Amino acid sequence: MAHHGVYPHDIVPPRSKYYDQGRFGRLFGKLPPFAADTPDVREALLDIGKPGGIMDARDDLKQTPKDLIVNPTFSKKNTDNPNQTAGFTFLGQFLDHDMTFDPTSSLERQADPEHVANFRTPSLGLDNVYGAGPGVHPHLYDQTTGHTFLIEPIGTPGKWDVPRNSQNVALIADPRDDENIIISQIQLAFLKFHNAVCDHVKTKIKLKKSGEIFNEAQRIVRWHYQWMVVHEFLKRTCGDDVVDDVLENGRRFYKWHNEPFIPVEFSVAAYRFGHSQVRPSYRANFTGGAGGTPHFAMIFTPTPSDPSDPDDLSGGCRAPRRFCDWPTFFDFGDGNVRPNKKIDTTLSTALFRLPGSVVANPDPKTNPASLASRNLLRHLTFSLPSGQRVARAMKMDVLSKGDLDDLKPHGFDDRTPLWFYILREAAVVENGERLGPVGARIVAEVFIGLLQGDRSSYMSQDPDWEPFLPTIDPSKTGEDFTMIDLLRYAGVG
Repeated sequence: MAHHGVYPHDIVPPRSKYYDQGRFGRLFGKLPPFAADTPDVREALLDIGKPGGIMDARDDLKQTPKDLIVNPTFSKKNTDNPNQTAGFTFLGQFLDHDMTFDPTSSLERQADPEHVANFRTPSLGLDNVYGAGPGVHPHLYDQTTGHTFLIEPIGTPGKWDVPRNSQNVALIADPRDDENIIISQIQLAFLKFHNAVCDHVKTKIKLKKSGEIFNEAQRIVRWHYQWMVVHEFLKRTCGDDVVDDVLENGRRFYKWHNEPFIPVEFSVAAYRFGHSQVRPSYRANFTGGAGGTPHFAMIFTPTPSDPSDPDDLSGGCRAPRRFCDWPTFFDFGDGNVRPNKKIDTTLSTALFRLPGSVVANPDPKTNPASLASRNLLRHLTFSLPSGQRVARAMKMDVLSKGDLDDLKPHGFDDRTPLWFYILREAAVVENGERLGPVGARIVAEVFIGLLQGDRSSYMSQDPDWEPFLPTIDPSKTGEDFTMIDLLRYAGVG
């Protein structure tokens, strides 16, 4: 790294203006785009993100899904992250769906984030689970109680699925939470977590009216979830020091006037770090395969087999083997957990060939099937600044041109697209185990800022509150409530 000279025009107010709730906005409104939207720039971005390009891990997809996991020679660039387990990738995806939903943006036209609606309330209130509640979205709820969620058996004893209609469409508040088996089963875990907390409210708190039971259970679920996000997910992703500094000393860059908004520097760049952590294949469970063997599968295949039970981990269907055993994804202490992939500029090869269910009618120039290319093109759509300018504006050390030498042929080693910069910063500064200074500060400030701006969050209503539901180790206090504790309490651990 090098601390480049700080130029006066890079030191800008945190934001150029205040944004209203329900829209996207900017953290660094006066910084210019990293590049002009020209055919040559688009061509360069497509080249950086193309299959077989500098971001492709070049996994040997001719191998079996199991071999891609257990034999590192077939997936050499997908190195293990000792700081996180495999489930944090998909927990991060679930959190994204709780905060943002933009179905309108195009890769081909520029967009002012002020005029792009966020179809999700920008908070950590589990809108993607609760919808608008039993009164507005009754199809999500069990009408025999009025306050618990519907869940349905999957066809394997003791295993469950989200509810589905006759065409296998998931009856959930956000359709994206059925994109793959793992995210769908996280959605199920939250449905069951709420249902278990409803039992607690009835038996321990002695509430009897359905509406009161729902409201209190929802509050307890939300606050335990929010605590886990800050004290486990954020700290593992951004580092204890960054999170503690934002909590103790406040936010420096993410500010608003009336209500929180979602900055495009977060949604289009910093928070897309999770794409670099997706592995080509996973062990979904221990007994769903033939003869009660483990079920291994690719995260996607370009053309999945039987749509009623594909040979990959895509969502949108129900079958007896399509469930998750969580000890693979989160560390229950039984030796079965698998590590996450490091955060770096290498993406699994499967993500360069997204299936038709994700990218309809792909075109290598205008609608690429490569997730890397799509992410990079969005930097032009939203006129994002370079990583170097953002780092200077934040008064942080800037990566040297040598740290970005592979972008020199494209002319981006000193004006790097922010997403690529944040991935490379994590690899250079933190060995890929967590985000680097720029990425960590943006992510931590937005998460904590959303909670501080939400009048119903525990940070706003009761800053001294601590979790009280049981933890994996009964001798520990509620401060240790983690995703494992949530899964255990939900009955899916």
